[in-house]
Amino acid sequence: MYSIGTDIIDIARIKKCAENVRFMSRVFSKKELDLFTKKKDPYPSMAGNWAAKEAFSKALGTGIKGFSLNEISVLRDDSGKPFFELSGNALKISRNLYFSVSISHTDTLANAVVIAYKTTT
Repeated sequence: MYSIGTDIIDIARIKKCAENVRFMSRVFSKKELDLFTKKKDPYPSMAGNWAAKEAFSKALGTGIKGFSLNEISVLRDDSGKPFFELSGNALKISRNLYFSVSISHTDTLANAVVIAYKTTT
């Protein structure tokens, strides 16, 4: 293991921020926005993705510096397990790492934990 990051956020805060189109495009990738449109209630997923991005930056140890949040796509596999798809500077900065992410939420809060591992090659 290289490092770990965690974050928690109030879902109502993300719901309010989602009213701002500029916020949405700065924070979420096109693939994430497509994922949210398929949800009856997208706000828990939005908040979970936000928390995962924050936890990612903490696991890197950089904070949100040197990359844009929308370069980190938090997607789901066929079984619903979240994973990162990185692009741009986020991919460059994390080139020698791979990540495990877990997201949970209640009715009011979403949290995420990210573990960064160094590659063996």
